[in-house]
Amino acid sequence: MAETTRVWVVDDDRAVRFVLATALREAGYEVDGFDSAQAALDALHARPAPDLLFTDVRMPGEGGLALLEKLKAAHPRLPVIVMSAYTDIASTAGAFRGGAHEFLSKPFDLDDAVALAERVLPKGAAPAAPAAMTITAETARAEALIGSTPAMRALFRSIGRLAQAPVSVLITGETGTGKELVARALHRESPRARKPFVALNTAAIPAELLESELFGHEAGAFTGAQKRHVGRFEQADGGSLFLDEIGDMPLPLQTRLLRVLAEGEFFRVGGRELIRVDVRVIAATHQPLEMLVADGRFRADLLHRLDVVRLQLPPLRERREDVPELAEAFLHSAARKLGAPAKRFAKGAMERLQAHDWPGNVRELENLCWRLAALAPGEAITRADVDEAIAAKAPAAIDGAAAWESALAAWARAQLQQGNEGIHAEARERFDRALLEAALAHTGGRRSEAATRLGLGRNTLTRKLGPGRKRR
Repeated sequence: MAETTRVWVVDDDRAVRFVLATALREAGYEVDGFDSAQAALDALHARPAPDLLFTDVRMPGEGGLALLEKLKAAHPRLPVIVMSAYTDIASTAGAFRGGAHEFLSKPFDLDDAVALAERVLPKGAAPAAPAAMTITAETARAEALIGSTPAMRALFRSIGRLAQAPVSVLITGETGTGKELVARALHRESPRARKPFVALNTAAIPAELLESELFGHEAGAFTGAQKRHVGRFEQADGGSLFLDEIGDMPLPLQTRLLRVLAEGEFFRVGGRELIRVDVRVIAATHQPLEMLVADGRFRADLLHRLDVVRLQLPPLRERREDVPELAEAFLHSAARKLGAPAKRFAKGAMERLQAHDWPGNVRELENLCWRLAALAPGEAITRADVDEAIAAKAPAAIDGAAAWESALAAWARAQLQQGNEGIHAEARERFDRALLEAALAHTGGRRSEAATRLGLGRNTLTRKLGPGRKRR
């Protein structure tokens, strides 16, 4: 390695600058350190650009991402490694979107940082920066994936990279691990973010209706088809279509889906007009698709089309260190939405949560936190409260009804203690809205079917929904 290979380290933390610069110098590099983005930019005016630059994200004044943007404008081939203790999707996606070569999570192993520098430098050029787009902080935090374990940090980096790539992604993992959240993050951080994100659980739609849901139908295509129906592919044009539980898709529909992925075109059911769409498909499954292929239940060529890149989500039992952060976030959210007093986990309660195996994964933890927010008697949730809540979820048919009734009672007590009046009308409104939204979600937005399932007239349902909801 040439002695003239120059590396710059930009970080307001003096300790980080010192140890990283020392490790790089010991590896034979010529290293300069800077405590701010402005200091590094000033140095660029006085001397040649380095061969590689490390920068922190959060610093006083301009941050690392702003520095990255200016560096790429002036020196597009300069490889930049972004460092941060905040390994969230917004940070990683912002770094890669700005043209970063790699994202290094703090705290990092110095040997790994030096090895990364050695891998970067021989290549001589960083990837071309993709087109910039604006993601607001509010959007970036929406439906956030939570976790700081190595597995989740690796997942965030993968999402940051893949969000910019126009390739199909297959998300695998056990039920309840958050596959749809990953799909939404891929869309939210992509150039398609301003276009629709459309989700469809293929296992939740009867096989005879799934074709129409995906591709739409013309009026008169079959009994009951009184008007044209636009399918999910057309709804997602320009955006992303998330197909959950893809392993449950019937074989005939797999053939149609394969053509859309290959050609970007299809016919509605009963239609003659060729529909062309530009859709990024993100699929998910908890099933081993390779075994389904071997059994003849899934097309091998479709698997190859969907599985351009695979993201494997770890079960919660394999990242127990994330349980406290997840549990506290879920408990806070549940209390806020229930209008109940804020609660916290005692030490013993958190230890019990971390010891549980969570067969239902993150979804199970979230549901448990909702029960605790509604039912735990004290401000501090104890180990006994957690034990009782975990044991109580077994007879779901009985306890499901008891839980929401108890949650309602807890909400009412909290409102009365705060001196609020007119809570009966508010409770009725929330009750109606929850039922209506659940029924519409179950029927895919079809009002007539939702009204029938609830035992209401369509006009009654429409009146309760109000004018703001789109008709279907």
